[in-house]
Amino acid sequence: MGELYRKGFGNKAAVRQKLADDFHHSDVVRRIKTNDFRLELGDLSLHMAREMGFCYGVERTVQYAYETLQVHPDRHIYITDEIIHNPQVNEKLIELGMKFLYGRYSCGKKVEELQPSDIVLIPAFGVPVADMAKLKDRGCILVDTTCGSVLTVWKNVERYSREGVTAVVHGKYTHEETRATISQVTKYPQGKYLVVRDIPETHVVCEYIRKGGDRETFLAHFTNSVSKDFNPERDLARIGLANQTTMMSSESLEIQKLLRQAMVDRYGEAEISKRFIAFDTICSATQDRQDTLNALLRSTKLDLVLVVGGFNSSNTGHLAELGSEYAPTYHVENEQGLVSADEIRYRDPKSGSIVTAHGWLSQGNLSIGVTAGASTPDNIVGRVIERLLEIRGISLDALAQPAA
Repeated sequence: MGELYRKGFGNKAAVRQKLADDFHHSDVVRRIKTNDFRLELGDLSLHMAREMGFCYGVERTVQYAYETLQVHPDRHIYITDEIIHNPQVNEKLIELGMKFLYGRYSCGKKVEELQPSDIVLIPAFGVPVADMAKLKDRGCILVDTTCGSVLTVWKNVERYSREGVTAVVHGKYTHEETRATISQVTKYPQGKYLVVRDIPETHVVCEYIRKGGDRETFLAHFTNSVSKDFNPERDLARIGLANQTTMMSSESLEIQKLLRQAMVDRYGEAEISKRFIAFDTICSATQDRQDTLNALLRSTKLDLVLVVGGFNSSNTGHLAELGSEYAPTYHVENEQGLVSADEIRYRDPKSGSIVTAHGWLSQGNLSIGVTAGASTPDNIVGRVIERLLEIRGISLDALAQPAA
C-alpha cells in the first residue's frame, strides 16, 4: 500500500494566497459582511445570511488539493469524483492539471491503470469501502480529505452494524456521501441499511414497522436503497438513525420522531431503548447556514432570495427550499444564471428542475436576500451580486464609496 495523508502536506502557508486569489477575493462580499451583512446600492437593499459559503470541511479539502499540487507539480494527480459540489471549483482544479476518475468530469482513466507514482485525492464526501480498498491495492499515494462530520456519521453506522442494528439513513442514495456511508455496513456480515429520502418514504417504513406488510412490495419501493437480502420484518426490529450531513435538519428531526413513534407503537415504550438509537449527525456548518438564513427570513421582509451554489449541491438546494417558504427564491450556480433583468435560469427548489423564469426582477425598491451553499466560494457569490447590479443599471463605482 502507498502512503496515506489525512492532514495535508504541511504547506498551508505556501498556498494561502493562491487560494485567496482563486476563491475568496470579492470586494462586494467583503463590503456587505463588514457593513453588518447589509448594503444599500441604488434602489436595492442587499441582506446577506451571516453564515454562508465555504465551510471548514470544504476549505480544508480545497486547501489539501492545492497543497498536493504545490508539493508534487510533476506527478499525475487524480480526484476520485467531484471534490465538492461546485462546478467552478472542480473546473479550476482541472485547469491546474488535476484529473477525475469518475463522474461527469471523468478523464477515462481506470483505477486498475493507476501507478504507485500517481496521487489520488479522496473528496470531502469520502468514497465507498470497496473503492478505497481498490485504491490502496494500487499502491499510489492517497490524500484523504473526507470531512470530519462525515467520518462521525460513519462511526455511528459502523457501530450499528457491529451490534446488529440496521442503519436507517436519511439521505439521497445516489449522493456520493450516502453511498460511502452505507458502504460502512459491509465491514460486518450482519450489516444492514435502509436509505429514506424524505418524510413520504418514512411513512412507508413506519407503516411496515407498525403493521407489517408485503415484503416484495416494500423492497420494490426501496429498490437500490436497501442492503442485500434485506428483510423488513427482521431488519426493522432494531434500527439506528443517521443522516447525510447536508440534509434539512428539520426534516431529519421529523423523520426521527416518526420512526421512534412507530417503534413505540409496535414494541412499547419499555422496549424502545433496545430497538431505537438516534444521533444528530447534521454537520454544524449545514445547520449554521440553515439557521442564519432562517433568522434573516424571519427578521427581514424580503422581495426575493438568491441562493448561490452548484445545482447538485444538497445543502444549497435545502437553503433554496427554506427561502421559498418566505419569498420567491432563485438557486443559481453562478452569474450566468442572471440572464437579464427579465430572465433568470435557476433550479426550482420544489421540483428540482432547471427552469427559466421571466419578470423575476421587478422595478422599484427591492429587498434581496443572499446566501450560498457550503461549497460556494465568495468570489462566485460576488460575481452574482455584481451581475445583479449590472442588469439593474447600478454602477460598481458605488462600491468604491466608504461603507456606511
